[in-house]
Amino acid sequence: MTLVLTIGPLQISMPAIQAALSGFSDRPMRMVARRFGAELAMAEVVLDEHVLLEGKHRTRIFKIGDDDHPIGGQLMGSRPEQFGEAAHQLVEAGYDLVDINFGCPVRKVLGRCRGGYLLSEPEGALAIVKAVMGSVSGRRPVTIKMRRGFDDSADSERNFFSILDGAFALGVAAVTVHGRTVKQRYIGPSNWAFLERVKRHVGSNTILGSGDLFTAEAVRTMMGETGVDGVTVARGAIGNPFIFRECRALLNLSNGAFVAPPSVAEQREAIELHLSEMIKIHDAALVGPLFRKFGISYSDLHPMGSEVRQAFIDAKTTRAVRDLLATWYDGSRDWPAVKPRTTLGHLIAAGAEA
Repeated sequence: MTLVLTIGPLQISMPAIQAALSGFSDRPMRMVARRFGAELAMAEVVLDEHVLLEGKHRTRIFKIGDDDHPIGGQLMGSRPEQFGEAAHQLVEAGYDLVDINFGCPVRKVLGRCRGGYLLSEPEGALAIVKAVMGSVSGRRPVTIKMRRGFDDSADSERNFFSILDGAFALGVAAVTVHGRTVKQRYIGPSNWAFLERVKRHVGSNTILGSGDLFTAEAVRTMMGETGVDGVTVARGAIGNPFIFRECRALLNLSNGAFVAPPSVAEQREAIELHLSEMIKIHDAALVGPLFRKFGISYSDLHPMGSEVRQAFIDAKTTRAVRDLLATWYDGSRDWPAVKPRTTLGHLIAAGAEA
């Protein structure tokens, strides 16, 4: 049995998407994810104003390689007209999907009436959806990222369903729902039971689940328990592009298939590809410091994880990262067995949006 995820005209052969991750899901991360099984990958969330204003942000946003498709662009803002024009610009730049962020829980975002704040303002949120739908004019599918509400109040839940129903009525192709509230941020478990309720509520409309997806088995369990049509893998994909290969094996076979954790040699292959992609877009001298946050996450898969994590923390230059690879990812050494990854609590402190 093969699962296919339908998002408007897009047909995705593997229903686990690399999520938009602020500060992480740049081209290098996307390319490594694609190498190990991801099909649809989301770029980093960007402010609508950065799309519209000339400068380094706009230049970076508009640089999409021919090998980086299908790709989704996620926008965040508060003004419908500006939001709509930015969506139009993303379509013109070649993005295959436009996603609206109504889920970011970062305090400075909320303070500027963006992201998750809009879950408390259904009228404002739907004005943005309407503006984006009008500017995109059916040229690309439009999707929305939400959390299950601003908080746990009854009013918040009513606002959530008002935005959800209104968005589908306006023609959005899919909605991603993260099972935590905005106020909850990353404290406590993601409420998968709420996802099941949402999917039953919307019927045949496409719902993607999000939250606490650190393993392929968790992806399969979420889909089985909630009935969601697909998932977005966020923090669970940082330093672990292999999760997409594992998802493909588990989800596309009726009885599932065991995929061994990546060997140390495969981990080195992924890290070297990640480094080479970073060097293409950054000054080589900057790659070492920029890579540290990724390296710390890659270390979670290494059989000597604590030691390798510290080595990445200590690596201040690109040369130091390469020396680290030669030492800790030497394929000729007899390493202990690689253990499957379970959780990534330290990424919460790193600021990765899920």
